Formats: sequence, structure tokens, C-alpha cells
Amino acid sequence: MSTATSSNSVGAQRHGPLRMAAEWLADLGGLVIAGLTVLGDFTLFTFRTFGWLFTRLPRKETLLPCFYQIGVLSLPVVALTGTFIGMVLVVQSYVQFRMLNMETRLGAVVNMAIVRELGPVLAATMLAGRVGSAMAAELGTMRVTEQIDALTTLGANPIHYLVVPRFLGCLLLIPALTIMADLMGIAGGFFYSVYLLDIDWHYYLENSRNFVGNFDVFAGVLKSMFFGAAISLIACHRGFNCDPGAEGVGRAATAAFVSSFVTILLLDLFLAIILDAIYYTVWPEGAKIIGCLWHDCLWHDGCLSML
Repeated sequence: MSTATSSNSVGAQRHGPLRMAAEWLADLGGLVIAGLTVLGDFTLFTFRTFGWLFTRLPRKETLLPCFYQIGVLSLPVVALTGTFIGMVLVVQSYVQFRMLNMETRLGAVVNMAIVRELGPVLAATMLAGRVGSAMAAELGTMRVTEQIDALTTLGANPIHYLVVPRFLGCLLLIPALTIMADLMGIAGGFFYSVYLLDIDWHYYLENSRNFVGNFDVFAGVLKSMFFGAAISLIACHRGFNCDPGAEGVGRAATAAFVSSFVTILLLDLFLAIILDAIYYTVWPEGAKIIGCLWHDCLWHDGCLSML
């Protein structure tokens, strides 16, 4: 009886609240240490990539296939996605604009959303899903089959030979993909608005021209370059640090896409805040112009009578 009682007390002490709290803190500390380790390794990986980028450019035999894989083969899916996104924006916004008698202002809002946000983010998302996962799986397979170690043995630096061409491909070609997504999104929204919703094409284009400026296009393209750089670095880092086996390659590809997508959203938030601050600092009249457009819309389109 005494033995059973002592074992129960030991078990209660082992699973007591203080013991559980200590284990929870230990697990949390392990996650924090693991995260900091990965972040530090990724930072060193980024510095090595930039070091080789500014030291010696890759040969065109390794650069051009990456350009073709990243840019040319991604054009159809980016163009198709941009077209349908433009149409969906018109469908979702038309009813609200019609209630306010502002159908002709629909093009300004839709095109602004595409150029500033949806075009760069969608192009980067398609690039992360199609190219980023493929790069992580390819480099992970090379790591598992010891091909990266063989490159090192032969005297070639794996980062210069494998990472730098992919980094340049994503960095230099994602602006073209973003512009393609913008053009197809604008064309899709214009087609649906003019030919299916019977909105006057002249005022649709005129309002778009007055509302969307060169800085908006520049901001979207600039953000896309940050997205492309992040996608390539994250995907290559995941591939280089792939776990052994086929399961490890699959996890590396999945982690590359998830990490890239989260990073795209975070970069989009911070870059939008910074670019808006720069815009209203350099052109303080921008806020006044937006207010005047809204005021003119209320008076000339008869919205005050409905409100």
C-alpha cells in the first residue's frame, strides 16, 4: 500500500502544474532558438549570395535557362490569372458603384487596385507556387543525391553556380510578369465593364487615366522586385537545407511556398506604408486630389440625392 501511495505522489508531482509550465517554457525556448538559428543561417546565405553576385556574374549557359524557366514559362499562368482577377474585381464592385451612380468611376478603382496591389502580389504568388517550389525541390534533390557536394569537390561554388542565376532570374523578370498581370487585369476589367455591363468606355478610360498615375505603376513594379528576391532566396535556402529522403524534399518544397507567401504579404504591408509615406511627402497635394475627385463625384454623379 505504501509503495502504491508513493508512486501516485511521484506521478502527481511529475505532472503537476509547475512541471507542465516548465516543459511548456522549454518547448517554447526550443522553438525560439530553432527559429533564430534558421534566421541566422538564412542571413549568412543571403550575404554569400550577394557576395558572389557582386564578385562574379554567372555564365550565360547557366543564366539563360533560368530566365526561360522563370520568365517565359510563367507568362501564360500570370496572364490568365490577371485577366480573371480584373473581371472578378468588376463583378464584385459594380453593384456598389451602381447604387451610388458611379459606374464610370469603376475603372479608376479597379485599375488602381490591380496596379498597386493585386498585380505584384498575384505575380509573386504565381512565381512562388510555380517557380519557388520547383527550385526548392530541385535543389533539395541535388542535396539528397549529394550533387551539391560533388560541385564543391570539383571546385565550383554551389551558391555561385546554382543560387545566383535563380536569384537574378526572379529579380529581373518578375517586373515583366507584374506588368503582364497589370495589363491583362486592366484589359479583363475593361472588357467586362464595357461589353458586358455596358459602361461608357470613354469615361471609364478617362477616369482611369486621371486617377492612376506613374508613381502607382512604379510602386507596384518596385514591390515586385522585393518579392522576387525574397522568393528566390527562400526557395534556394530551403533546398540547400533539405532533410534526407523524398519526404524531406516534399517538405522543403511546401515550406518554400508557405514561407514565400507569408513573406510576400509582410513585405507588401511594409512597402505599402513606406511608399505611401514617400508619396505624400513628395506630393502632399495627392491627398487633396483624391478628396477633390470624391467631391466632384458626389456633385456631378448625383450621389448626394441618394445619400
